[in-house]
Amino acid sequence: MSVTVTTWYLEQTSRDDLRPAAEPGGDVEVVRAEVPSPEFSRFLYCSVGGDLCWVDRLGLTYGQWREILERPGAETWVAYEKGTPAGYIELDARDEGVVEIMYFGLVPAFRGRRIGGHLLSYGTARAWDLADRWPGRAATERVLLNTCSLDGEHAMANYQRRGFRLYDTKVARKAEAAAAPGPWPGAHE
Repeated sequence: MSVTVTTWYLEQTSRDDLRPAAEPGGDVEVVRAEVPSPEFSRFLYCSVGGDLCWVDRLGLTYGQWREILERPGAETWVAYEKGTPAGYIELDARDEGVVEIMYFGLVPAFRGRRIGGHLLSYGTARAWDLADRWPGRAATERVLLNTCSLDGEHAMANYQRRGFRLYDTKVARKAEAAAAPGPWPGAHE
């Protein structure tokens, strides 16, 4: 079986486009994961996207994960609440002047607690100043991300509240997943 999936492509073209969310209450901090760790990154990917059918990276080898994480201009920022990983945002500056938010989201238990807007604001600000951390990289001129009809129900509204604007939409048929894989095999049984 297949399902129709709509993908929306969004952008910011100026640092001034960013409209930061208020910081959440409580003990929440955002920290860069500076040591490339395929194990930790796969944990974040599965924990955040397991109930949303994120499956495109599940078949990657350890070496492929490492290659993604070690690429110059790649950064992962993690939100922690009281020392517990609550979500992450992964940045990738592959093209000169363009930074893409590759993945962003929260672990289900942390959704709806105002952490997502803060993490997106923080990560987007880091995308705008990425050149400062990677010598020789051109200044950021555009920050991109995409979301689709399979993502969380509040994703698009959060992106737009942070100042992202729609620049393209695509509709495609995709194979329907039998069930969301969850953070580990059998998580939803």
